[in-house]
Amino acid sequence: MQTILVIFHLFLALGLVGLVLMQHGKGADAGAAFGAGASGTVFGATGAANFLSRATAALATLFFITSMALAWFAMQVTEQKGLMDSVSVPVEEAAPEVQIPVTPQAPIAQPSEVPVIPQPSAAGSGVPEAAE
Repeated sequence: MQTILVIFHLFLALGLVGLVLMQHGKGADAGAAFGAGASGTVFGATGAANFLSRATAALATLFFITSMALAWFAMQVTEQKGLMDSVSVPVEEAAPEVQIPVTPQAPIAQPSEVPVIPQPSAAGSGVPEAAE
């Protein structure tokens, strides 16, 4: 049903575009006053404008109705299963627990055992003096 409605909607869109392109604008009326009248047309002098405008309105109304129907169909679609939802994944067994041996920690230095870093000389050179 939805596919048929989409195809009908497509034909309505094409027909609506065709009818709009066949109509002439307001500026074409000035040319008709100077001898290019439409009295010899199939629909008569004013019949073509009325017929095309009514046909355009009818197609536009049908286009609107089919648009609403397609929107309703799109809203009714339930969530489909994805590709990964249908794949069954085997459950892996848990690996045996491994005992990690405890390594002894290095002794922590006490503040009195921390080596003293010599400071640069007061001369300001930034280079420690050589020992003689």
